[in-house]
Amino acid sequence: MKLKANIVTHSESYFGEIEFDKRITSMTKIDHPQQNADWIYPGAIDLHVHGGGGGDFMQDESQIRTILRTHLKRGTTGLLATTVTDSQEQLEKTFQHIAHVIKNQKNDEAKILGIHLEGPFIDPHKLGAQPDLARSFNLNEILKLHQITPLKVITVAPESGLSLQDISELQKNHIMVQLGHSNASYEEVLPFIKAGAKSFTHLYNAMSGLHHRKPGMVGAALAHADFAELIPDLLHVHPGAIKVALRSIPHLYFVTDSTSATGMPDGDYQLGTYQVHKCQNGVRLKDGTLAGSCLSMSEALKNALDLDLLPHEAASKIAMIPARLLALRDRGDLAVDKRADLMILNSQHKLIQVYLEGSKV
Repeated sequence: MKLKANIVTHSESYFGEIEFDKRITSMTKIDHPQQNADWIYPGAIDLHVHGGGGGDFMQDESQIRTILRTHLKRGTTGLLATTVTDSQEQLEKTFQHIAHVIKNQKNDEAKILGIHLEGPFIDPHKLGAQPDLARSFNLNEILKLHQITPLKVITVAPESGLSLQDISELQKNHIMVQLGHSNASYEEVLPFIKAGAKSFTHLYNAMSGLHHRKPGMVGAALAHADFAELIPDLLHVHPGAIKVALRSIPHLYFVTDSTSATGMPDGDYQLGTYQVHKCQNGVRLKDGTLAGSCLSMSEALKNALDLDLLPHEAASKIAMIPARLLALRDRGDLAVDKRADLMILNSQHKLIQVYLEGSKV
């Protein structure tokens, strides 16, 4: 397959020709970006996905496959299946469902790259939209889940009982620690960053905020973090605060934190054990608390461009940086020998086509 369009890599964009089968075989630069041409971006990699298309990862295999099809059609070629706080028994069942899907992935599904365990080892006073089943940190529970199918990321609050040694043990098992859903102070957070906590979960949301005399977890992230995820639906975080994070955190990346409401009309949907309501572009609990999002990664890309990021900067936020965090060298960028996971957008940056490993979706 050959396509001529504006090609977006991690470092530049240009009008050119790209040739690919399952992998990119050649890329030729012709000119500066053309105003009326289509745009080719790397397929998005979303490290925080709860659901989509009416499906929730905490449910059965059919719902999991619905989620994967929904997000692939919207530009996400790889993702981390993300769980919510629940009992160990229910989490084990969920991991088993996901493990079965991973072993039998289909061509019309975004690829599951592992699991993001969001909770249950979080602060019960910073649940956000997580069910009220938070409990003390338990490394054995995590390693048991990890044996069922690989855990890639765990969201944990320092005050849950997490120790610095626990971070080391998780790293040995190639599990990345993200700090979040926490009321920890700036001073309490710093030792965990130094010990290897790699990132922060949905920066600004469900964590102790920034005050000039109490910097909180937000202040610790802005001052010291190399990586952090952020939800760019323009509801979870004000555009001005997004720009603060972009200037402060070298490898800020974007996630959807999407729920079963993604790709669906307004109405009631499921998030773990909670019923949530989608209205326009937001998803909320009955009390008005934001409960994940209905965002897609192609919409996240457009929002990034509307915030004045250059195309290659936006591409890095949705693809290259997430790939780097997962140590995936075969995707996340447009370059020869990378997987041909592509998003094609028109001149108004509306998604018009997706390719998964060279096959048109």
